[in-house]
Amino acid sequence: MKAVLLLAAALALPCAAQTTVKLWPAGAPGSESRRNEPETVRDTYVSNVHDPSLTVFKADPRHANGAAVIVVPGGGHRILVMVNEGVAAAKALNRFGVTAFVLKYRLARDGDAGYTIEGHGAADLRRAVRLVRANATQYGIDPKRLGVMGFSAGGELVALVADNPAPPASGADLVERTSARPDFQVLVYPGPLGSPARAIEGAPPAFIVAGAVDKCCAPPAIGLYQQLVGAGVSAELHLYADTDHAFNMGARSERVSVQRWPDRLHDWLLDGGWMVQRGDGPPQGVPAPTPNW
Repeated sequence: MKAVLLLAAALALPCAAQTTVKLWPAGAPGSESRRNEPETVRDTYVSNVHDPSLTVFKADPRHANGAAVIVVPGGGHRILVMVNEGVAAAKALNRFGVTAFVLKYRLARDGDAGYTIEGHGAADLRRAVRLVRANATQYGIDPKRLGVMGFSAGGELVALVADNPAPPASGADLVERTSARPDFQVLVYPGPLGSPARAIEGAPPAFIVAGAVDKCCAPPAIGLYQQLVGAGVSAELHLYADTDHAFNMGARSERVSVQRWPDRLHDWLLDGGWMVQRGDGPPQGVPAPTPNW
């Protein structure tokens, strides 16, 4: 109960209650029979996810700029680090005027649920991109400025969705006709799955950050950066000296440079023009019906 209260407190914003949106109202494909199972929360880490969802963190209307980011927490595909790699990132993005959506996705290494990273975790992220873009008007965002930001295992999902071929869209609902390609990507100490990429020429611009002594995730960060630049894709890489894995949004580190890495992300978003309107018109694909949530 204490852990549940901690997570609820972390999700609370002083200005507004948070909204949770199910990715599939009738249940995720292949998980319909388990969609009503309660999630497990231990010390703010979430597991047993069978009904993937987004928690919406709207930017303050006084300085919202229309950009949006779907945040994908890490946790080794066993748990979701919802606070340090989800809520904290969303609130930092809100301070930049960016509306954020924190994704709960199905976990391939959590027990024997039978999920796969490529088949279920990545599918949940693609669906999240489609859902947010299809309802851009409702959220007050620009469908041409929708990015994805993944930590560790979440970074693997970002790479799989942004830098690798997508399977053909399936399903009859209107959201599935909307593009699942993010407009930009942010990879924070991304894991090795999804790198080297197999569709790098069409990849969106990337911001990549990792610790220089992170044996797991510095090599894929460097490798993906080299691939992107080699393919002519705009990319920026930050490697922090004497820094290992899981520095989150910088608060866990005593190094000033690591504490300030979100400022470098803000600089990159500004330099890339992601903080200003890029065009009018409805979201890509067909208009989605008014959501029932």
